[in-house]
Amino acid sequence: MTVTSIATRCAAPAGLTTGLAAAYISPPAPMFLTSIPTGAGADVHIYQDPDGSLSSDCTGCGEYAWTLVTTQDFAEEHAATCLRPPRRRAA
Repeated sequence: MTVTSIATRCAAPAGLTTGLAAAYISPPAPMFLTSIPTGAGADVHIYQDPDGSLSSDCTGCGEYAWTLVTTQDFAEEHAATCLRPPRRRAA
């Protein structure tokens, strides 16, 4: 059996710094668009990913949602129905 290191398989193209760390480039961070308040005082934050898709997370219940459809309806619907108050942040 032949074993090939993942660092070898993921090596950067010739001319670039070699190694696993150089072969991986993290994608751009999502862009914050807006927040929608919930009835319990939490917020649903909406982000747009570099590919145009939208995602959201709720500071109340913690729900994360993602959609290819560029609409805020999914976040607005969640904000209208979420009854959990904002979660406390970890210290």
